[in-house]
Amino acid sequence: MTNRNTHNDDNPPPEPKRRRGLIIVNTGDGKGKTTAALGLAFRAVGVGFKVFMVQYIKGKWKTGEKKLADRLYPEIEIRPMGDGFTWDTNNPDQDKATTTEIWEVSKEAISSGKYDMVILDEINVVMKLGYLDPAPVVEFLQARDPRLHVVLTGRGAPPSVIKAADLVSEIVAIKHPYKAGVKAQKGIEF
Repeated sequence: MTNRNTHNDDNPPPEPKRRRGLIIVNTGDGKGKTTAALGLAFRAVGVGFKVFMVQYIKGKWKTGEKKLADRLYPEIEIRPMGDGFTWDTNNPDQDKATTTEIWEVSKEAISSGKYDMVILDEINVVMKLGYLDPAPVVEFLQARDPRLHVVLTGRGAPPSVIKAADLVSEIVAIKHPYKAGVKAQKGIEF
């Protein structure tokens, strides 16, 4: 009796299913863009993928997603690198320099071959503000390993990013407790 799992030149190993990496954009003025990306990350880790998320705005905050990612490392790594919102820093030159540094980390993660999914959290915002030119971002993403999924979040996704994407979701703001005076809450906003 022959062993079906024995491979030789006449019987090569089966080729794994080839996936097509997607460029996914979560944009719009509603809450939930990062939350949706984290849902994808959770699903990806569940099927054995390695996930890297870099955060362009969040920095020193102790967010729930970072705490969970630290427990799930190395399956998922979240690296908050931002200086906070531009109205916090009030220093456009610093924000541009920080964005450039984060983009270099993003390119390194995308090119590394270590990840199945890379999430660029709030990158749309820094492109909208003019801190990062969308053209080289699109060019770099189009030249990536075709199996890698890349998720870009943040309001104001540039038209060229939307055009290059395979999947675009717009989160629409209909109602938010902030408008009723409810401050950001642990476990909901961070």
